[in-house]
Amino acid sequence: DVQLVESGGGSVQAGGSLRLSCAASGYTYSSYCMGWFRQAPGKEREGVASIYKEGLSTYYAGSVKGRFTISRDNAKNTVYLQMNTLKPDDTAMYYCAASDQWPCLAAQTADFAYWGQGTQVTVS
Repeated sequence: DVQLVESGGGSVQAGGSLRLSCAASGYTYSSYCMGWFRQAPGKEREGVASIYKEGLSTYYAGSVKGRFTISRDNAKNTVYLQMNTLKPDDTAMYYCAASDQWPCLAAQTADFAYWGQGTQVTVS
């Protein structure tokens, strides 16, 4: 079974930083597109960033471009989301997801078949 487990969420003041991690198991991790998504109460799930292989291709939502960085360590089957200059609008549940589709775009939420349980990020 595919398993994705997020960690690293928490509460932080505006302007601060957090790094989210997502550990993957149960499939050929290195060949999959990995993405980060978020969902705030009352809002639709939003694709934040995605990465293909070792960064051959990356995508960022306009709202996070220049502040967030997605990366992956295929040796550890882990994908990261470094979040800097956090704003209250970044408050949401953050999810990691995997896709075997191309292109690798977090904007195409329906392409992602495997999802983690989420980790909460609160910015005040």
